[in-house]
Amino acid sequence: MGSRRSSRRRSVIPGFGITLGITITWLSLIVLITLAALFLKTTELTFERFLMIVTEARALHALKMSFGLALAAAAVNLVFGLAVVWAIVRYEFPGRRLFDAIVDILFALPTAVAGIALTNLYAENGWIGRLLAPLGIQVAFTPLGIFVALVFIGLQFVVGTVQPVIEDLDAELEEASATLGASRWTTIRRVIFPVIFPALLTGFALAFARAVGEYGSVIFIAGNLPNVSEIAPLLIVIRLEEFRYADATAIASVMLVASFAILLVINLLQRWSEQRTGKL
Repeated sequence: MGSRRSSRRRSVIPGFGITLGITITWLSLIVLITLAALFLKTTELTFERFLMIVTEARALHALKMSFGLALAAAAVNLVFGLAVVWAIVRYEFPGRRLFDAIVDILFALPTAVAGIALTNLYAENGWIGRLLAPLGIQVAFTPLGIFVALVFIGLQFVVGTVQPVIEDLDAELEEASATLGASRWTTIRRVIFPVIFPALLTGFALAFARAVGEYGSVIFIAGNLPNVSEIAPLLIVIRLEEFRYADATAIASVMLVASFAILLVINLLQRWSEQRTGKL
């Protein structure tokens, strides 16, 4: 008995039981019951009917559009978001604080406002669209417009996640690496990248999660043409307006499961990277 008591270490901060109970209760009421209701609604469908709904040409195209463009936009934001963060954190230049504030403003900007602004910019008579039209490039009311909107709304997630990590990364590590004769690329690959890689994965996951379910900023610039520029969230709304609730939940459940699987893989990679970095 004495060895058992000694092996149980009491936490310095009290209240574990209470906080755990509140956590489980709150997550159950807000998240788990809602998700359970979503899947229970699909039980109104037979398995054959469920497969027919989610494998319909229109539904498959909408799902491919949402997931494919969300992954592409998150990948682009991963590269350019890192460049933005590096410039803001590592260099002093006029307007640096302003650029930092602009990224923060994106968190508060309503998505519908962003969609209207992007549509006005990239329409054929818009400021940017009129320059692209002679080149045969059409952005508004095409999948390219959806991609632009998803890049716009996802940038702040990569920047907001990676920026604190780079700010905490001591520049003396880079100087020490250079002093030891390492090239700039070697310093990036062996010193900087292992530290920021978990944060990059987190930013990628957040940008992807936001993009795959984005609705407000996309419907204005997408054109919403079935089998052309229709996204899965819009198709779900259409099915709800048609009072086909089980059909809508079937498509939503596919989105939920697919998103969970992708995010699970990303989180496992992040955990592996953190463990590997800790051993170095």
